[in-house]
Amino acid sequence: MHQGDILPAEAFKRLQNNPSAVLIDTRTQPEWTFVGVPAVERLVRISWQVFPAMNIHPRFVEEVEALGLPKDTEILCICRSGARSASAASALTNAGYSNCWNVAEGFEGDKDANGHRGSVGGWKAAKLPWMQS
Repeated sequence: MHQGDILPAEAFKRLQNNPSAVLIDTRTQPEWTFVGVPAVERLVRISWQVFPAMNIHPRFVEEVEALGLPKDTEILCICRSGARSASAASALTNAGYSNCWNVAEGFEGDKDANGHRGSVGGWKAAKLPWMQS
């Protein structure tokens, strides 16, 4: 089990205060391209699930290990809503990383009354820096 859940504003604060902390965006390539990504210096994009089948990426942990991060690095995992990233943070913890956190609410948060994401909870709704390609 990972260390716990933190809100997007806390994740952003930790990235600002800890120069070795890393944010791993566990969403898919289409999400990064069409929805946007957090605009932070130490962002790594490694999908927890592989689009389009959305099977768990069998080399997720291996790709994180290839980054060469010390096992005690503060790793913050984010996805759309906080579900995939919680699983990813737990997988990294099981692989020996001791300081993994899940960004609750994720990048887009929950759906609003109209069924749209991005305005109720999440990185975007918290008005944290992000960019879209």
